[in-house]
Amino acid sequence: MHTREEKLEAFGRLLDVLDTLREKCPWDRKQTNESLRPNTIEETFELCEALLRNDTHNICKELGDVMMHVMFYALIGSEKGEFDIADVCNAEADKLIFRHPHVYPPTSEEMKKTGFEQAVDSSEVLQNWEQIKLKEKDGNKRVLSGVPNSLPSLIKAYRIQDKVRNVGFDWQQKEDVWEKVHEELGELEAELRKGDEENATQEFGDFLFSLINAARLYHLNPDNALELTNQKFIRRFNYVEDRAVSQGKSLKDMTLPEMDKLWNEAKEKER
Repeated sequence: MHTREEKLEAFGRLLDVLDTLREKCPWDRKQTNESLRPNTIEETFELCEALLRNDTHNICKELGDVMMHVMFYALIGSEKGEFDIADVCNAEADKLIFRHPHVYPPTSEEMKKTGFEQAVDSSEVLQNWEQIKLKEKDGNKRVLSGVPNSLPSLIKAYRIQDKVRNVGFDWQQKEDVWEKVHEELGELEAELRKGDEENATQEFGDFLFSLINAARLYHLNPDNALELTNQKFIRRFNYVEDRAVSQGKSLKDMTLPEMDKLWNEAKEKER
């Protein structure tokens, strides 16, 4: 691994490269916050995919792409005279120090302002976290105001539940959640039998929300779990499609039992 000096030198090198590209490359020169945003979203998802696959090579590569975007936005901010990368780093460092009084003990005066005792384990750290954020000068004024509206719905539901948990709004026993899951499923089935699409949509949302809650309580990441199932389905269906082609058939011409047979073959090969 590299020394601290080598890491700082590498960061400075990337800053220099970005400055040069902004000046001399026609594409880089014309970029704005608005034009970069879609690319940032794409790069973030590519990083998430590499993380899910535990693909070390691509994790390193995609982290670089995401870092470049962070630095690019800071460069644009610097050009406008608003902020630069130093402001970004210092603001983040200040925030982390403020939110970790168990690591960076505040003065007695600062402790009076926050009202928080020293956390001794990870659960106490999490309990303090949201309360500390509410005390920040530019922090969130409500517990849930820090959940971005643009988050994908499944991840947003998990973050909502996780944030309210940190202020004590949660099931006392994780097993109790299953009664709620069954209750929501029953209400969904009732609306489906009535044929009421609007109410069924709402009840389906409630059912999904309760399932995500159950996953959280059992320390499962629902987004990761669903994506693993997506990838598994893609692999198995691709196998069905490839086997059909090798038999000189089109999927549209195959019966469901024929496709099920190939599907089961795919499952067996993964065991």
